[in-house]
Amino acid sequence: MSDDLLIGGFHAVQAALDDGAEKPRQIWLLDSRQDDRARRILASAQTHQVPVARLGRGELDLKCPGLRHQGVVAELAPQPFVGEDALYRPATPERLLLALDGVQDPHNLGACLRTAEAAGVDAVIIPRDRSASLTAVARKSAAGSAERVPVIAVTNLSRTLERLQGLGYWITGLAGDATVGVFEADFRGPTVLVMGAEGEGMRRLTREHCDHLVKIPMAGKVESLNVSVATAVCLFEVVRQRSRR
Repeated sequence: MSDDLLIGGFHAVQAALDDGAEKPRQIWLLDSRQDDRARRILASAQTHQVPVARLGRGELDLKCPGLRHQGVVAELAPQPFVGEDALYRPATPERLLLALDGVQDPHNLGACLRTAEAAGVDAVIIPRDRSASLTAVARKSAAGSAERVPVIAVTNLSRTLERLQGLGYWITGLAGDATVGVFEADFRGPTVLVMGAEGEGMRRLTREHCDHLVKIPMAGKVESLNVSVATAVCLFEVVRQRSRR
């Protein structure tokens, strides 16, 4: 069975053409799409010498059962994660990393990547095991950000956090039982923001390697936010603080 990855959606395919280190092997485009987005895909594919075939709706659906492709599908070679060594650079005040401790839903992973790019995150760290990976669903949810933000899968997240501490990063984790609100924390130095898994939050060892724990103040009876929403709240608090320098 092939390990090739099929991705769908105009944002994801366009990003793979424009920003991907490895260009698609081939692209299938719905024969009825003659709009500007389709023309842009065709122009980019021609620039990068990627073959494009026109298919009917039924043929395209058979290429990727269950994938909401919007009329365009690209075949990519297996995509390796960025190596861990890319993380271990001396900390500088503007460095910002996002660690996702076991986020399972690929839609959430994709949404977090999209927010990470918007907030200027330098890299996203995920555990190699027990975590959503860069599947077609995650890449479509990321709307192109999976091609532009380095995603680094690590064997041992707590050990990675410890090593980053040694390089001068401050590790801040989100926890519902924290006593300090996220809007009271100081994010003006080199920061690793750690978000826990859906429902369970951070694992014990991950939590123990955090320098600070913060929470999002909640009103009413709502106990928690979706992890991608919580990530957006926290990352843009970092952006807000740093913009005031």
